Parts: sequence; C-alpha cells; structure tokens
Amino acid sequence: QVQLAESGGGSVMAGGSLRLSCVVSENTYTSNCIGWFRQAPGKEREGVATIYPAGFRGYYADSVKGRFTISRDNAKRTVSLQMDSLKPEDTAMYYCAAGRSALSCSAPLVGRFDYWGQGTQVTVSS
Repeated sequence: QVQLAESGGGSVMAGGSLRLSCVVSENTYTSNCIGWFRQAPGKEREGVATIYPAGFRGYYADSVKGRFTISRDNAKRTVSLQMDSLKPEDTAMYYCAAGRSALSCSAPLVGRFDYWGQGTQVTVSS
C-alpha cells in the first residue's frame, strides 16, 4: 500500500523557518520522484520542489529558489522541505506526492503524480 504522510506545518512570522517532512512507504520511496506541492485558497495546486530517487534535486519553483531546500533521508524514508525566509505568500496547504513519470521530477504537474499525502498547513503572518 502506498502511503505518504506529511508533518511539520504550523504558523510562523514572516522571515521565519519551518521544516516539512514526508514519510514514504518503502517501495514508493525507492522508485519514485517525490515532490512537494502547495495550494493556497482559491488557487491551483502548484509544484514547489522535487527530488529524484537517487537524491538529485529536480525542480524548484522560481518563487522559492534560494529559500527552500528539498532533501532525502534514506534511513528514515523521509523527504524534507526546509523553508527559510518565509513570506506571507507562502501560506498554503503543502502536500507531498510520488510520481513514476519520467517527467515528474523535471516538470512537476499535478497529473504526473500518482499518490498524495493528506497535506499539512503552513501559515505565514506579516
């Protein structure tokens, strides 16, 4: 059974940091691109960052480059998203997802990801 479980969301002031974690079931972790997406109220879900099974980083949205870092911890089957210098516009529900498509990591569209977690809320206040 494929499972992805996010944690680490919360409320912070602008300029603060949060670290999101996504624990992934074993088979999915070793063979899929893992991506972080976010969805703000009234907006479409968008790709934030992705990482290949081998650990190479695939994609960062322009809006988060230089502030967010995606990483993998193989011992814990966990993909993390370190978010620094947070801005109010980063406020959203954040989801992790797994995708088998060859394009999943390089061009993370929602339809290229097969499995999703339940999401974790991030709220940034000014």
